[in-house]
Order: sequence, then structure tokens, then C-alpha cells
Amino acid sequence: MMKAILCIVFALTVEECLSEMTTDQKSEEGFVSLFNGKNLDGWNLKIRSGDEEMAQKVFSVENGVVRVFGEAFPKKYKVDTGENDTHGMMYTEKEYSRYIFQFEYKWGTRIANNFGRWQYDAGCYYHVSDDKIWPIGIEYQVRYDHIQKRNHTGDLIRPNGVEYQWICNAEGSAFLHPSKGGKPAKGKGWEHAGEPIGNFQALNGEWNRCEIIVMGEQYTIHKLNGEVVNIAVDLNPSEGLIGLQAETSEIFYRNIRIKELDRFVPMETFLNL
Repeated sequence: MMKAILCIVFALTVEECLSEMTTDQKSEEGFVSLFNGKNLDGWNLKIRSGDEEMAQKVFSVENGVVRVFGEAFPKKYKVDTGENDTHGMMYTEKEYSRYIFQFEYKWGTRIANNFGRWQYDAGCYYHVSDDKIWPIGIEYQVRYDHIQKRNHTGDLIRPNGVEYQWICNAEGSAFLHPSKGGKPAKGKGWEHAGEPIGNFQALNGEWNRCEIIVMGEQYTIHKLNGEVVNIAVDLNPSEGLIGLQAETSEIFYRNIRIKELDRFVPMETFLNL
């Protein structure tokens, strides 16, 4: 623990910090699967309407993956009617604070709810302190706007009741990697776009790999397909549930796993510097 603190205070090299990490922290070992590929045991399902039977249709398991808006739904379900009754989340039963959370997703073809405004939209909430729909927690956005052909996966969403400092440019208008001079600031608005990258899969049936590295209240790092796309610090809440979202379109989730960390690890360790 003292070495981890020194890594911040005296800005020791990443190599020195890594040398103090356990083998478990440095390797792929230590991850625990949160999805057994058969059912949703260990997850709590909740949708806006409160209908528990419908929630089990919104979140189903098919061929070893989680499917949102599967065969129980038509190609278009209450699109742009304003009802949005199947907005929902599948939540972990346990709260987490320091960890690396990973999952993969790909888009399907069915659309639902307020698709006209938020096309191909889902997400991952973490540090959830109130599991209402929508919850108090930080969101790793999962979204593709097929109209603008813009990928939003990795954007930070800050709902009411949540605080963080976004790593951004001097104007507070765009993410800026710390290695390029990004500094903590409140940032404008509630949606903070991630680094635009070309390395993503859209509507081609291919999988994307998402990673959220969270160190309690100290920082969060959003990665997409191995690339850092967003960072925030000074997080509040500092722990909570993790949830995967159902919102406006069919989506598949798989390889949902977590690695809890028993002590502070410096941000630089994960920034591909």
C-alpha cells in the first residue's frame, strides 16, 4: 500500500509500480465470471414497468449469451410511443468498489422504445447506489448512431446524484488523454464523449470488448477494444452495484467477468503509456 501511495506522490515509473503488483494483478488471472452461460442466476432483473415476468423476457439467455429483446419481441416494439416500459437493467447482487469489469456486446436487429432519439442504445451502469430505472450511478455508454455513423460506446454519463471530474481539454468540451495534457474538470453537461476511435464494430454482427477499470472514488477508466477512450476522477458514489442495460435495441452480452482489486493501483498502470 505504501508503494502505491508513493507512485502518486513521487510519480514513480509504471515499471516500478508494476513491480509491486502481485502476479494476479499483472496477469489475466483473478477474473471471476458473473454469467454462467445458462441462466441469469446471480442477477436481479428490473424494468421500468415493474413487471417481473416481462423482465425475464427482456433479458433472456440463448446459445450461451445474454440476449436483450429476443424472440419474445417483434422487430419493432412500441417504438417512439413514449411508453418505454421495457427500459431496464440486470444488476449484480453484490456491490463493488475497486475492480476491472469486462464484457462483450454486439447489436441485433430489433428496436424498441425511444429508438428515434437514442439509436442502438444500451450501456453499463456501475457504482449504482439506487437501482431505480434509471439508477443513480455512473454509466459507460454503449451506443451507435447509425444516422450520423458515430459510435458513442465509452462515453461517460453523469445522471443527477452523481459527481465526478472529467479528464478533458481546457474548455471542458472534449476528452483529452492525460499524456496529451488532459486535466480534471467538471465538464459541460451530463454526457461526456469518449475519444473517437475507428476500432469498433457497429451493425455487422461482430463483437466489441468493453473494459471498465474502477478504483473506488479515485478514478475510472473506460476502454473499448483495448483502447482508452475516457477517464474520470473523484467519483461519487464510490461503490455500488453493476448493471447491464436494456434500452432501445436488441443487444447481446457475453464474457461478463470481474477482477476485484484488494488495494490501490495507480492509473498510469492501465493507460498504455
